[in-house]
This record gives sequence, structure tokens and C-alpha cells, in this order.
Amino acid sequence: MAAVSEITACREVGRKRPKGYCDWRPTRRIKVLIEQVEHVLVEHEDYLPLTCRQVFYILVGAFEFAKTENAYANLCEHLVRARRARMIPFDALRDDGAVVMAERWFDGPVGFWDHVGRQVRAYERDKQTGQAYYVELWCEARGMMEQLARVAHEYSVPVYSCGGFSSLTANRMIVDRILSRSAPTVMLHVGDFDPSGESIFEAMVEDVQSFLAEDALLPGVHRLIPERVALTPEQIERYEIPMAPVKGSDSRAAGWTGGTAQAEALKPPQLACEVRDAIERWIDADVLQEHVELERLERVELAGALPRGAS
Repeated sequence: MAAVSEITACREVGRKRPKGYCDWRPTRRIKVLIEQVEHVLVEHEDYLPLTCRQVFYILVGAFEFAKTENAYANLCEHLVRARRARMIPFDALRDDGAVVMAERWFDGPVGFWDHVGRQVRAYERDKQTGQAYYVELWCEARGMMEQLARVAHEYSVPVYSCGGFSSLTANRMIVDRILSRSAPTVMLHVGDFDPSGESIFEAMVEDVQSFLAEDALLPGVHRLIPERVALTPEQIERYEIPMAPVKGSDSRAAGWTGGTAQAEALKPPQLACEVRDAIERWIDADVLQEHVELERLERVELAGALPRGAS
């Protein structure tokens, strides 16, 4: 396929932005771009959904797409139009979505037992039970949570994101979880290599540890072990990730030397590998295997306890 450089989005002057499904006739150059995006999605189908930023960096490396913020903004615009035009599946890409608060309701006992049957078939043990450490995985970008969870949930590791700097409430909830556990908590973090990305992690850790200094009943147990999983200078060099100058508008740029890079510049397989390796450094493989074997037996036991006719 021909390389596509920076593309100017075609906006219809004086018309409202499209709503719902809508037809779209992209230019020849944009059609080539959409074909390249489809190639990216097929190549990384095991890691879907991807964020728009991840697609952008893959295009930069594979198709010489222009690495500018304007090019990224235009790409996002094209991806919106392509999804509305049914050229790209909605569930192939992930943006920061809505926050939902809802209970689980049923249409009657039959619906309830169908739900219970599905839960039994999906039954999993908490594989962190009995481990010497309890691991949490945090990511700066909310859109990456589902992708990271696909790796982390194999180990029963929960994934969190504040979409930027964490609130006081979020930090206090971390403290409360640490105080409720009988093992030290390891906080693995995936974020950008730039002044804000580093500050997000450092500020969260500092606040949590300050609370723990006062509240920890068992300091050897009720403690936080922070670890930066990505993005690191070593990964930038190893994976040859493109760098950008620090933004002059970043109030935290004072004292920052060198360039910056975003975590989403890591290709999905690379990111999955880094996260898996980081988790396995803190997980006892023998304890994990015991849970896997018990899980299989308990699933059969639970299925046998279902009422007759429950699916």
C-alpha cells in the first residue's frame, strides 16, 4: 500500500456534525488510510480494542504516517466517520467511555438461573489468594484498560485508571484496600514518559504512602510497593519508539531533560509482554497453578449444584 502522510480532514462548512449511522464518501487518499487501519486491526485482532492513539503510532511506524498532533486529530476524525459509515466495527476501537452505575436486574427466576448458569461456567478463583504480594495494575489512559485486563485477569490482577491525575477519593480507596489485605500491595503503572506521566505516578504514590505512614497497623504488611511498568527509557531505546520534544505548555516541564514518548506508542504485543513479565515477577507460579487446578474442579462442583433445567 502507498504511504499516507498527513491528511487534512474534509469538514463540511455550515453543516452539523453527523449523528448516528451516515454515508461517507472519503477521498482516494483517505480510502487508502482506512485500508491501512483495517490492516492494523486485522494484524492486532488478538489485542482489540485498540485506542486511536495506538492505531496512530502503528501507522507512523508501518506506513510513514505523519507524526504530528494535527495528523492524529485528523485520523481521529476519519475513524469517527468510518465507524458511522460501518467501514470499521465500533468494538474494534476504544475511546474513553461513559462511567456507568447500575445494578443487575432480572425478568424473573428463569432469567436469574440463566445468569447463575453463565456465572458458573465463567467461575474463576482469585488467584492472588495465598500469594506473598497483592498486585494492582494502573494505567494512565482509560482506553487501554480492556486491553490490559485481557492479560492481567489471567492472574486475577485488577486494572484501574483515573484517566490522568488521581483524585483524593481514588487515593484513599487505594489506602483502604491496602489496609484490608494480609500482604503488601504492588502497584504496577503504565503511563507516558513525559513530565505529566511521571508526575501522575509519583503524586499518587506519595499521597498513598503518606496516609499509610499514619494508618498502617502492620507496617511490614500494610505497605505499597510502586513499580513503573511502562513507559521507561530502556523500552524507548529497545523498541525504537519515536520521541517528541517536551511540550512548552506543560507546567511540569521545568528540569525535564530529553524527549518524551507515549505509552500507546508501544505496539500491543510489546505492551502485553511487558505487563505479563511485570506481573509474573510478583506471582508465585506454584500457587497460581494450584488455583488453576482447583478452579476446574470447583466449576464442575458448582455446575452439579444448579437446579435441574438451569442453563
